[in-house]
Amino acid sequence: MGYTYKDAGVDVEAGYEAVKLIKKHAHSTFDGHVLQDLGSFGGMYEYGDSVLVSGTDGVGTKLKYAFVLDKHDTVGIDCVAMCANDVVCHGAKPMFFLDYIATSKLVPQKVADIVKGIAEGCRQAGCALIGGETAEMPSFYAKGEYDIAGFCVGSVPKDKLINGSSIRPGDKLIGLRSSGLHSNGFSLVRKLITPDKRVLSQYIDNLGKTLGEELLTPTRIYVKPLLALMDSFEIRGAAHITGGGFIENIPRRLPKGLGARIELGSWDMPLIFKLLLGDMNMKTEDAYNTFNMGIGMVIAVSPELESDVLAAAKELGEQPFAIGSVQEGEGVRLCG
Repeated sequence: MGYTYKDAGVDVEAGYEAVKLIKKHAHSTFDGHVLQDLGSFGGMYEYGDSVLVSGTDGVGTKLKYAFVLDKHDTVGIDCVAMCANDVVCHGAKPMFFLDYIATSKLVPQKVADIVKGIAEGCRQAGCALIGGETAEMPSFYAKGEYDIAGFCVGSVPKDKLINGSSIRPGDKLIGLRSSGLHSNGFSLVRKLITPDKRVLSQYIDNLGKTLGEELLTPTRIYVKPLLALMDSFEIRGAAHITGGGFIENIPRRLPKGLGARIELGSWDMPLIFKLLLGDMNMKTEDAYNTFNMGIGMVIAVSPELESDVLAAAKELGEQPFAIGSVQEGEGVRLCG
């Protein structure tokens, strides 16, 4: 029997039900400036001739590995990435970021290391770290542990807003390579790789680093290359592959009635996924519904632009792959 996210204590169905129940409360606050329902990558609010796009997120249980290794200067990059990558999916340039750090006891150097990573993430995303909140909550968090979350706001001219409405059947899907696990699926990863310093200190020859270094590799921030592509080409849609993997995130960017065909084997999967999946014995669809599988961002372009966008992405330092196409019928079809 293969592993599932539910085996790790994460009930995605409960998450869907929670969103369903939340919607009526959120809708009661909407005014004429709100441009989307809940469930898009970023919240969109019309402001003059522009649209403000916002996103909020955290790092999740990846933090458990940071606690064990006492390494706190990279998880801040993850926090920024999870927010800024969502915002740029709509064509918006992130403008500013705020962070929230909560812990049982404030250790100044540890907080400084966390914020050092957040500042590095902001530099990569081209946005300013303008404030935040640090909360000391004795007996609420376990000794030595903390949680971090962030909030990002970006802006895009109304006529440049990307919402996926122009996507058509036959459009091509281009995937941009991830740096590894990013910040999703760690509740499941922890069932296989115990957050133990001896385990995490093991050097893996094929990885060229220790297991801990691999697991704490920061999430890639796609803001600058993606904005450059959007300036040069008609990018019809973009999907940040986070929690829910391919199965949930690609449909979030497609118009009703359209789905995606993904050609498995069309990109080189990072070794960490092969190592994990070999031990987990997960079904293919479950894996693509949990992890990014080596693709952190998916963009949709017309067939005529595919080769040019692939070439331009390479020039920007990305590792792009032609991974599939848009088709009639909803959902994600994994082929090959």
